[in-house]
Parts: sequence; structure tokens; C-alpha cells
Amino acid sequence: MHFYTRRRFLAAATSATTVPYGFAGATPLAALASPISLPLWPSTPPGGGGPHTNTPDISRHGTLSAIATPMLDIYRPARPNGAAVLVAPGGGYKHIVMRKEGLAAAAWLNSLGITAFVLTYRLPTEGWQSGALAPFQDAQRALRLMHSKATTFGLATNRLGVLGFSAGGHLMGMLATRPDWQTYTPLESLDTLTPHIACSLLAYPVVTLMPPYDTTQTHRSLLGPHPTLAQAQAWSVQTYVTEACPPFFLVQAADDPIANVANTAILQNACLEHHVPVTRYVLETGGHGFGLTQCFGHTPWATLAENWLHTQRFLL
Repeated sequence: MHFYTRRRFLAAATSATTVPYGFAGATPLAALASPISLPLWPSTPPGGGGPHTNTPDISRHGTLSAIATPMLDIYRPARPNGAAVLVAPGGGYKHIVMRKEGLAAAAWLNSLGITAFVLTYRLPTEGWQSGALAPFQDAQRALRLMHSKATTFGLATNRLGVLGFSAGGHLMGMLATRPDWQTYTPLESLDTLTPHIACSLLAYPVVTLMPPYDTTQTHRSLLGPHPTLAQAQAWSVQTYVTEACPPFFLVQAADDPIANVANTAILQNACLEHHVPVTRYVLETGGHGFGLTQCFGHTPWATLAENWLHTQRFLL
């Protein structure tokens, strides 16, 4: 049932002729090969709970909710180069913007020879006993599965990266800055792994949950209406930046009405303070949720990201 639903979703998502990804020549989503789909957990996710449904709800905009079974969809390029990126679409931890961010990112990465692992994670607002920890448990488990499947898919374990959009940027930012975070009791040997993240790309991410930037859906989904300052700090990405963090590529629009442009400035400053390599682009316009379509000047930001990936040895 779950696989049928995912195929139905992919069919609906690819009905549009093209999605401009930011590289020369727009690529149709239909060019994506069928994914290999893996449930994240061998049975019930940690803590249990969640939606009482066999299939996720799919909106006409290509967003997912009512996620009872968190999944990892693996999209392999025609000529894999050994690098892989874990992709987390956004949606304020209230839904998942799969078509515009997850599938578009997979197609872009595949065009570069990078294997894309697209994450469908649990949403804290959908009744999971783990609450706010649920998506972070899923993200950690996904990264561990990537590492454990490296030989199967011909991946180099020193060339695993992450890419997150909006709330997915918050999710991947926390994953990159908190490698030793114990979010669940290990179920098997792979749950004791601490895979190395070689680079982190975050597009219009929610970074901080501290005032005055505490009005996002991400903040409401994770912390509720009246968190303490200590709780807000504990769930902010910049809190955990150390010299051991991977290099960051950050992109955001100056007119972002959802995640104030200060979010990427705060993360950039934390990286500079701790001598972490960081590249930040602020687009003049674009608002929030622009996916891979906006330009920095006359250059698509995805082209800038591609150039940066060359410097990180993700492209050969």
C-alpha cells in the first residue's frame, strides 16, 4: 500500500513538464528513475504513536502529511560519482514540501552524479510519543542507513553530505552540528554509528528559535506557544556550532517573510567564530520557499552550489 502511494505521488509530481533547477536546461521530474524506498525503522518508530493511516495525505501542491511510516527514497544517477546527499524538504514540521524541494533536489543532484537520499520524516504535530524529537530521530537513522549502505550503492563514506530547505534546513543543521546527540535508544548495531557529514547545504533555513525570530511555524511545531528562553536556545542550530562542524553553504533571500534573513547571518557568524568554513549568498529577492529557481545576480544559486560542491570534492 505504501509503495503504491509513493508511485502515485511520483506520477502526480511529474505531471508538470519541467521544474527549473538552476542549471543549464530545465530537467523534467519524469527523468528521475524510480527510487529504492526503505522504511527507516524495522517496526514501530521510537516511542510509537502517530497517525492511524496506511498512506500519507498528498496535497495538490505536492506536500505530504499524515506520515505514519517515515521513509528514505534513494535516487541513483545514471553515472554515480560515489558522493551522496541526504535531502530534507521543509514545511514548518507541519507538512513536507516533497515535490518542489525533495524531488527537485533529487533531480538536480542526480544531474551532477550525486546519489540523493530523500527523507520523509515524522511530523511532531501528528501525535508521536517522541514529540519534537521524532524528525531528529528519523534524520539520524537516515544518515546511519546511508552510511551502512555505502558499499551496496558504491558510496564513499567520506563524501556524505546534507541538504535542507526551510524547516528541513533546521533539521539538517541540527544533524550537522550535533553528531553525538542521543535522540533514541539504539535498536541495532547501526544505531551506534556516528557517520561523518562532509558538507552541509541549507536553503532559506530556520536556524534560530530565539526571540525576536520566534514567530515561525517551525518554532510553533517544535516548542509550542510558550517555551522558555532556555528551550528556544536548546533548539537553535547556532547553539551547537563547534570547530568540528562541516563546511556550510547558505542561501537565503533578503525579503524572506518567513525565516528572517538574520537566520543565515546568525549561523554564518557562529561558523566564523568557531573557524568553520562557511559560504553565504543573500539574494535580493525570492521570498521564502523558492526551491532551486532563484538567482544571485544573474547566476542561479544552484550553479553557485555546484561550484561549491566541486571545492568539497563532491564532484569529480
